[in-house]
Amino acid sequence: MRSTSLRFLAVVLALFALAVGVPAFGGGNAEKNGGAAAPLYFGVSGPLTGDWAQYGAQWKKGFDLALGTINATGGVKGRQLAYVFEDSQSDPKQSVVVAQKFVSDPRIIAELGDFSSTASMAASPIYQRAGLVQLGFTNSNPAFTQGGDYMWSNSTTQKDDAPNLAQYAITEIGLKKLGVFYLNTDWGKATSDLFVKSVATLGGTIVDSEAYLPTDKDFRSAIAKITAAGPDGIVLISYDTDGALIAQQLKAQGVNLPIVADVAIYSPEFLKLGGDAVEGVYTSSEFFPGDPRPEVQAFVKAYRAKYNEDPDLFAAIAYDAVDILAAAIEEGGATRQGVHDGLAKIHDISSVIYGKLTFDADRRVAHPQQTRIVVKGGQFVAKQ
Repeated sequence: MRSTSLRFLAVVLALFALAVGVPAFGGGNAEKNGGAAAPLYFGVSGPLTGDWAQYGAQWKKGFDLALGTINATGGVKGRQLAYVFEDSQSDPKQSVVVAQKFVSDPRIIAELGDFSSTASMAASPIYQRAGLVQLGFTNSNPAFTQGGDYMWSNSTTQKDDAPNLAQYAITEIGLKKLGVFYLNTDWGKATSDLFVKSVATLGGTIVDSEAYLPTDKDFRSAIAKITAAGPDGIVLISYDTDGALIAQQLKAQGVNLPIVADVAIYSPEFLKLGGDAVEGVYTSSEFFPGDPRPEVQAFVKAYRAKYNEDPDLFAAIAYDAVDILAAAIEEGGATRQGVHDGLAKIHDISSVIYGKLTFDADRRVAHPQQTRIVVKGGQFVAKQ
């Protein structure tokens, strides 16, 4: 088994040394690399265009920084690591097409993505039949890893996030009567259902719950229904763009209630799009750049040097996903089967998000934790 401490030291040294990463695309063949071994490729299925394109953009930043670090320290088993990113728009129909392309490409030894659990799970049977690991690193639906032993995730699940959201709103902030907006997708409905159960367990009440579609832009009617029900707080089970739009329209209608949002809104886009309307919004995250842990601060320093901004959860979890893949290759070998077998062997590997990462029997992260944060002065800060 690889030495976690030695790898962490190498990563930290490389992070401080690199202001820019080695390009992730391309890589070439042995002839183009002066006789060196060809790169090891993983495929990425995710959104580069469409409604969720900002998440794919954050992924790429995390991927590229990770690859710059790994490749600058010798690669994996003496070979450079590279990726091929196919734009699925996080559409299940497109993710299936991408999966068919990846399983037919012998260069691809693992797949990362898709963004939504719905898009990933549509493609899972294809990856399972082909024996190609699908690391759904943002897939929170607990059913994702139940699709087969080639499905893995370093994301928390809705079973973690929904009770966490209820605990934050009711026990920690002190809200008792909640008005809920939830995205009417598989993710949003599953999270909402689990949230409702958690609220009841904690003694809270949901006075009204309004579902909306990803394409909805006008929330005035839903806001009127929720505020008429007399909540003392608003809960958003939303992504960043729609969550910011709801917050803007709440403010425009003079609604000044506390807002508690699911972890999915934690993105620079939420701040950028929401402006003053998202000031004071409470949320949580597995990753926070103000975390004093050395691995977090080394990552944040390198990320700022490369991109002139702070990383968000989606950049950090993408960075971790590449490092997980590299660890699996080191343990199991540079083949599809090797990645599968290696994932089962890795234990307490260094993780920007979790400190140390081990997978449990469900092929999920064992014992995930989250940090409480709030929007203050136009920035996410730790809640005091």
